[in-house]
Amino acid sequence: MNNNTLRLKKYTNRRLYDTEKSAYVTLDDVMEAIRGGRSISVAEAKSGEDVTAFILTQIILEESRKKNSLLPIPLLHLIVRYGETILSEFFEKYLEQTIRNYLNYKAMADDQFKKWLKLGMDLSAMTEKSMSTLPVFRPVLDPFRKPDSPASEDS
Repeated sequence: MNNNTLRLKKYTNRRLYDTEKSAYVTLDDVMEAIRGGRSISVAEAKSGEDVTAFILTQIILEESRKKNSLLPIPLLHLIVRYGETILSEFFEKYLEQTIRNYLNYKAMADDQFKKWLKLGMDLSAMTEKSMSTLPVFRPVLDPFRKPDSPASEDS
């Protein structure tokens, strides 16, 4: 495991112990660490068994309980109905990659949109600057200017 992994111990009283801080932490603390970019590893204190997936699932369920939604009800029915057989393969092979692809696409789209906005602002500034240096075209463009002078009200 890398240095970015937060190692926790889970005790039988359901408390989580942060081995770095030497303090008990809540599920909210663990969630914030994950949102901050850290990975976690959770081991049962007595047996050393890896219970990371259980804790991550618990965090997701607690968050969904607060918001009263996680997955659509028909999908939850499918999960209960087919359980381990079909869904475990789907989750292992496809869901993670699908979410990663979505996040990558979203980041690229956001970045492209920011570039377009910047380009639009740059073009507006460049247009204004270039138009002020070309007095030859001013009579041609005057009809398209905002009516801010008394002379343009006559027409």
